[in-house]
Amino acid sequence: MRRPAGIRRKIWVVFVLQLAAISFATVVSVFGAATILEDVLVKRTLANEAAHFFEQRHRQTLPPPNTYTLRGYFVDGSRNTDSLPASLRQLQEGYHHVRADGLDDLVHVQRGAGGTLYLLFQRGPVHRLALTFGVIPLAVVLVIIAISTWVTYRASRRALSPIVALAANVREWDPKRPELNRLEPEQLPGEVDHDVEVLSRALHRFATRIEEFVERERNFTRDASHELRSPLTVIKVAADVLADDPRLDEFARRVVARIQTAGRDMEALIETFLILAREADTGLPEEDFDVNTIAREEVERARPYVEQKPVTLTLVEHGQFALHASSRVVSVMLGNLVRNACLFTDHGSVTVTVGSDYVKVEDTGGGMSQAELAQVFRPAMITGPALRGRHGVGLTIVKRLSDRFGWPITIDSELGRGTIAIIGFPQARPTAAAA
Repeated sequence: MRRPAGIRRKIWVVFVLQLAAISFATVVSVFGAATILEDVLVKRTLANEAAHFFEQRHRQTLPPPNTYTLRGYFVDGSRNTDSLPASLRQLQEGYHHVRADGLDDLVHVQRGAGGTLYLLFQRGPVHRLALTFGVIPLAVVLVIIAISTWVTYRASRRALSPIVALAANVREWDPKRPELNRLEPEQLPGEVDHDVEVLSRALHRFATRIEEFVERERNFTRDASHELRSPLTVIKVAADVLADDPRLDEFARRVVARIQTAGRDMEALIETFLILAREADTGLPEEDFDVNTIAREEVERARPYVEQKPVTLTLVEHGQFALHASSRVVSVMLGNLVRNACLFTDHGSVTVTVGSDYVKVEDTGGGMSQAELAQVFRPAMITGPALRGRHGVGLTIVKRLSDRFGWPITIDSELGRGTIAIIGFPQARPTAAAA
């Protein structure tokens, strides 16, 4: 989609349109006024001439007028119109435009005492005179309008130059390497007025606060990654040692198994939250990896969740593809989906299918109603009788990772029949084995 023009271009367009509109209105007005005045004045003159002619003819015999621009013909009642030019013979009383022999005449026909008077006025000389004296003032007016518009535009451009420069600085600002001094009012060109100064300082404060937040996020993810994983590692090692102790009874072994499961859940949660806590850059290295391998690993990690239930966990590989991305992110997404499917399925099967550019996780759990499915990506969405008493990361985290990395996820579910989750990978490419 085409972006709107900048503020300078918009102002330039406005001034050009304004100049064109004013110039057009001025030209139309001047020529319209000249035409109307010319027509009105000529008709008034012809009417006065005719009245004067009939008034003087009562007193003495007076020939019709015959000048450079005005020519008259008089036909008394006893004569026919054969002495008139052919173009005048059929004219009735009133005003007429007659074009003959290359001339454009205004003819005034008036009947009076003793006959009819025909007055022919040559409009050409008067029209040229009116046009000459109309064009000169018009040209002067248009020049004045153009000059004033240009001066106004230059003044407006100078007034807006600090805002344009500020917008350019914000557009070119790199959040990873911020140069906050470029947002200072002293760094802007032109005359910086009070409003621009307020805007500049507000942006500077806002950018400073964002930089503080980014730095705080870096510190948190760095410290949390170390401080949370260290005690979790101790818990996992201790639980593994306890699990190998032959003196434990069956109840103690079940407790230790729950500790190990909770430790694996906590490790996945910490990894997921640290990925989501980082801003645009996840901080994770990108590499070429086989998605099928990730799927096998996550399926094996999830087997402890179904060992004590009549549920079969199966991996089906219809295709094989690779990605260039963070393998840990794919592992977190698939791991969450597979663990949720295993947790929320009490009997039946959980099937993980790898296609040519997707991974599907299908279970035969309690499923969800359409109302629950519509809110499936909401935080803490734990509903339905099959989920009563459960706890987990929720699909909202998987959705956030999906949006972050551009891997679309779809969920389809039917109450009492199970759920199907599919992650698509548009950047997938076949591996050598698949080819």
